[in-house]
Amino acid sequence: MEKDFDKWNEVKKQTHAEHPRLYTVREIWWCRLGVNVGTEQDGKGEWSVRPCVILRGFGSDACLVVPLTTSARKHSLRVPVGLVGGVAARANLSQLRVVDTRRLEEKIGFLETDAFSKLRKAVRDLFSDGFSDCLPLAGARPKPTVRS
Repeated sequence: MEKDFDKWNEVKKQTHAEHPRLYTVREIWWCRLGVNVGTEQDGKGEWSVRPCVILRGFGSDACLVVPLTTSARKHSLRVPVGLVGGVAARANLSQLRVVDTRRLEEKIGFLETDAFSKLRKAVRDLFSDGFSDCLPLAGARPKPTVRS
């Protein structure tokens, strides 16, 4: 499959010139993921977009998103999230990424609360698998060592 990187670079220049978007976690947005290398998830259409769920915000300029797919292929890194736009969707955890909010093109809606909770748990499990003893809880700080 031939990829048109030059066309995407023009869209990327336009995207860069826009203002950051206001967003909330659990929202689903059309996100300009672009034309990417190899197996990295591409967007589709004129603006190279793909629906993504916002998992976490990092201020007004960046957020953590997970792209959605309508592929019925079952895989441990594809978490079912219910219907999105009337179509069964799965979150593709292998493509989790931080994006600038200027990549968010248009809000589609919200992910159901239960589906979002399952998705967050799957992400936590992905990053803690085998490391549960060495990863602190969010916000936890190690106790200071007192030496005599």
